Amino acid sequence: MADILILIPARMASTRLPGKPLAEIAGVPMIVHVLRRAQAAGLGPVVVATDSAEIAAAVDKSGGRAVMTRADHLSGSDRIFEALGKVDPGQAAKIVVNVQGDLPTLEPADIAAALEPLADAAVDIATLAAEITKPAERTNPNVVKVVGTPAGPARLRALYFTRATAPSGDGPLYHHIGLYAYRRSALERFVKLPPSPLEQREKLEQLRALEAGMRIDVAIVDTVPLGVDTAEDLATARAVLEDGRQTTEDG
Repeated sequence: MADILILIPARMASTRLPGKPLAEIAGVPMIVHVLRRAQAAGLGPVVVATDSAEIAAAVDKSGGRAVMTRADHLSGSDRIFEALGKVDPGQAAKIVVNVQGDLPTLEPADIAAALEPLADAAVDIATLAAEITKPAERTNPNVVKVVGTPAGPARLRALYFTRATAPSGDGPLYHHIGLYAYRRSALERFVKLPPSPLEQREKLEQLRALEAGMRIDVAIVDTVPLGVDTAEDLATARAVLEDGRQTTEDG
């Protein structure tokens, strides 16, 4: 699909797990796992946007493509916007998908699911969530919840994102998954907006879009991919993916 471009922002300077894009999982750098899963979605070109020559070299070695970006970006959305201008100066891509580089277990089908809400012309940005099934996650501030109203089968229109337990009362809670599909024009508008009050209070960048009146719709998927933020997360990812590789080899 010539009008879709997948960009994966990646940097070495992670506070909790420095150098994590190059952490090996089942003999392969984590960034390459994410790259391959994005390629497997079959939606369009996939490019890693990085400020690290080491990350770029690992991507090149795997047969993928990387583009160098500035080191002073404050967010992944800023990094992918710079990369977009370099990769697609002719503006052929109308939809830009931001896939975080620390989701090595992300299902390719879920990347495709994130695009579905953009079939509605009223939607500026689309993202993902899964219903929370573990009681501890309902009150965990590290689990971002999306509060939304139904907008179709397995789809919400986002009203708010929060680290609090919300909404109250009976009913499901939804764990937000930080993968975004932007209309190109929406991404350009978003990165030009100043940080918003609720964004700064909750430490959630997507609130900037909602506060500016942009529409975010959410596709509901079955599971939350493992995000690798700590050494413990990395050990879990290794156990999951190395077990999968062993099963494949045994089969």
